[in-house]
Amino acid sequence: MKVKTKVWINDDHGRVIFGAGRVRILQAIERLGSMSKAAKELHMSYRALWGRIESTEERIGAKILIRKPGGGKESGSVLTSTGRNLLENYRLLSQRLIQFADREFENIFGKTGKNEE
Repeated sequence: MKVKTKVWINDDHGRVIFGAGRVRILQAIERLGSMSKAAKELHMSYRALWGRIESTEERIGAKILIRKPGGGKESGSVLTSTGRNLLENYRLLSQRLIQFADREFENIFGKTGKNEE
């Protein structure tokens, strides 16, 4: 047996601010420098990707991307310092919570994952 842990951050109204899906979006944008290329790689519509970015920005009250529209050589998207911090802080939180859950699982169920009576 193994414990599975999934971490996401909601606002006070239960709406998603950040989680694994948004991590994949920001990582793809960071790597590819483009929301449209990221959407294509993630098999998402541009509109769906943009909607998730926009809702996160609205819920945290800050921009996470700098967008340079136009389609030319100077166009593209880059993470703001807020976006990079959100991504790094989420990774750290997620990693620590998973490690905690793994330790607690082992403490409760033992190394074999079997609770013997």
